[in-house]
Amino acid sequence: MKEKRILLTGIGLIAAFALWTVLIRCVDVQDVGQNGTKIGFAAFNVWFHQLTGVHMTIYTITDWLGLVPIFICLCFGMLGLVQLIRRRSLLRVDPDILLLGVYYVLVIACYLIFEMIPVNYRPVLIEGRLEASYPSSTTLLVLSVMPTLRFQVYRRAADPMIRKAAAVSAIAFSAFMVIGRLISGVHWATDIIGSILLSAGLFMLYRSAVLYSDKAMCRSTFAY
Repeated sequence: MKEKRILLTGIGLIAAFALWTVLIRCVDVQDVGQNGTKIGFAAFNVWFHQLTGVHMTIYTITDWLGLVPIFICLCFGMLGLVQLIRRRSLLRVDPDILLLGVYYVLVIACYLIFEMIPVNYRPVLIEGRLEASYPSSTTLLVLSVMPTLRFQVYRRAADPMIRKAAAVSAIAFSAFMVIGRLISGVHWATDIIGSILLSAGLFMLYRSAVLYSDKAMCRSTFAY
């Protein structure tokens, strides 16, 4: 079954993220961060950081563009609210939109957890402050939200041009943001890798949940 394969892929990616997090805490840990903070995969991270350097302009641009996925979340939230008002029941809101809300809450929860329990700190001070860096929150947000835009447009738009535009826009924007955060020098390379694994895993779990929901609705409709 397609939904089962996607679910297992999501679980595998989340497991890979968990393993990656453990490795960061165990492999080649050195006091090479700001203020002597410990960094895993130190030789690789320091090499890559020196290779790219620090580009605060790129950091600022990608930081402001981080509002784009937040706006997309609000748009889907408004869609759910409109359905709730018109249909007068939470149970009548489209299941994929309800699941999307749960998914976004889960993404936020992951961000908050790693803010409270820092794994890595940034290689540079931001406005004189030492901030948590793992996983990259902007990368996590972008790679968690942009695939849902493409997924929802494919489900709701019949016009192939609209579908193609959504796909190209989501992929291009995601690539720009990931590369931008990677070369801006405000994260260690391993922070970006962690975000990619976590966001991909979470999205696969959401996608499988929607497909299971679709299947359950089809069975219910057929039963009637």
